[in-house]
Amino acid sequence: MNKIDYSLYLVTDRNILGERDLCKAIEDSIKGGTTIVQLREKFIDDEKFLQIAKEVQKITKKYNVPLIINDNIKIAKEIDAEGVHIGQSDDSLEKAREILGKNKIIGVSVGSIEEALKAQADGADYLGIGTIFYTGSKKDINEPLGIENLKNIVDAIKIPSVAIGGIHLDNVKDVMNTGVDGVAVISEILGKEDIKNASKTLLSFIK
Repeated sequence: MNKIDYSLYLVTDRNILGERDLCKAIEDSIKGGTTIVQLREKFIDDEKFLQIAKEVQKITKKYNVPLIINDNIKIAKEIDAEGVHIGQSDDSLEKAREILGKNKIIGVSVGSIEEALKAQADGADYLGIGTIFYTGSKKDINEPLGIENLKNIVDAIKIPSVAIGGIHLDNVKDVMNTGVDGVAVISEILGKEDIKNASKTLLSFIK
């Protein structure tokens, strides 16, 4: 895996897809321009997660797109995924690095300059900064960061970053103008009827 392109970062959510197939949705999004995929499964056991991860990996490998596993270091290790993404309340970055090794991508969710600088100092490869705007998929946020706070965090760090949370066509250019390397989205791709076209359109607003 060469230099990672974080510009269009898809985070999966099978609930948004309804009856539609996850693997087909991911493949369509990659065909439309998705550059990196995070498999996010919050409410299933490891056995089911592993089964889904292996199926998704067939797609990401076919297109040479990095697969990041959300939260679950064990699954990331087992399928030899390109990396893992951890939140502030998940296992530590040090533990993830110890298990996965120095060549894997480790991303960390941050919501402040302090969290960002700590994750950078601890050896994160990239940061997921958010939540930027109010969003339907994150029920536990108090106040979104907004554009100004996003820019302040981006200006304070030296590693790649993606913005996440409530990002749509009408605000993505403002988000990109802060200097982030990309945007992480769920509904703006998976919530659309034509997933390939949704990805293509969003990417055209980013690049």
